[in-house]
Amino acid sequence: MAPSARSDEDDADRYGEYVIRVRFRLDPATSGLRAEPTTFETTLYRAADPPGEPGWLFFRDNLWHGDLSDPEHFRDLTAEALGVPVDSVSFRELRIDEPALEALKGAIADDLAAFNADSVSAALSKYLGSSIRVVD
Repeated sequence: MAPSARSDEDDADRYGEYVIRVRFRLDPATSGLRAEPTTFETTLYRAADPPGEPGWLFFRDNLWHGDLSDPEHFRDLTAEALGVPVDSVSFRELRIDEPALEALKGAIADDLAAFNADSVSAALSKYLGSSIRVVD
């Protein structure tokens, strides 16, 4: 895929974003150092890729009824991406505006077989559950 002129913030504005809650810890490896507190929570935001672009099936490949389908694997990926030990990770929601949601629904409708579903609403429910929040 060729580089895009869009930034992640632009993608989030245009196509929505996945909201993921992460609990991580600092574990200073250098002797004589310690941290208090050692555990922190944060929220990560992953820009949703436009339908049809690589990565647009993030929800299908990683979620099941609004939860991470393989939390341990996702935790490991998150720890690698952040460079810190991650204790837990959980999916919160897909924040999306109405036009982006309609585009997502259209892309799903174009290939329902890829979602093993009889309808668009069944596909969305199967992977995202009730964790879609439509925003202005």
